[in-house]
Amino acid sequence: MADLKTNLANKSALVTGASRGMGRATALALASAGARVIVHYGRNADEAKAVVDQIRASGGRADAVAADLAAPDGAHLLAAQVRNLVGNGLDILVSNAGISNATTFETMTVKDFDSLFAVNVRAPYFLVQQLLPIMGDGASIVFLSSLGARAAVGTLAAYASTKGAINTLVKYFAAALGPRGIRVNAVAPGVIDTDMSNFTKTEDGRATVMSMQSLKRIGQPADVASVIAFLASDAARWISGDIVAVDGGSKL
Repeated sequence: MADLKTNLANKSALVTGASRGMGRATALALASAGARVIVHYGRNADEAKAVVDQIRASGGRADAVAADLAAPDGAHLLAAQVRNLVGNGLDILVSNAGISNATTFETMTVKDFDSLFAVNVRAPYFLVQQLLPIMGDGASIVFLSSLGARAAVGTLAAYASTKGAINTLVKYFAAALGPRGIRVNAVAPGVIDTDMSNFTKTEDGRATVMSMQSLKRIGQPADVASVIAFLASDAARWISGDIVAVDGGSKL
């Protein structure tokens, strides 16, 4: 790992939605590479504390912060807490927090549609805006996109649209922040074994996933976290504005 320059010692990182799933796995991966990790959570205080405790038990550094990213000022309040913790030295932002909704477009409500865009698009946009003053030159920002942004998957039209917006933001942020040496990328997972993919627990669900993947197993949070840790590291120093598929060869 050291030869690949993936060591993140003396770096500080914020991972949103880090109390479980891919966010938790990412927080653990960044901490294991040496980063100080701020574990953001919305409601799962006990799970966030467990992540922090696990990192500290391994000799790492971590803190937990709470913020409701569905609120109009949620990103602003989270950024203020981060500034209080790290001062002017945030090196890595992983915008992982998100919500999903598999409602068909015939029955989608305006409230649910707006909630998807509030958490999945508005919050990441303003979190970058609010944290930029404390992000150093050479920092790395990683967003969470989705397989659904490039291929039709189930009844996820509204959710997938939020991830399409993220793909667009990656390009614009990468272009705007490149002069400061700040890299902006996204990972686009396929079906991952998290609470958002409970259908993978059934035989029919697993069969559906296997039918669209070239690699025949269910993806795990750590499969995504390792790619995020790579993008956050100096090993990915010449990658910016990209969307990296982490989906086991889905919908080829």
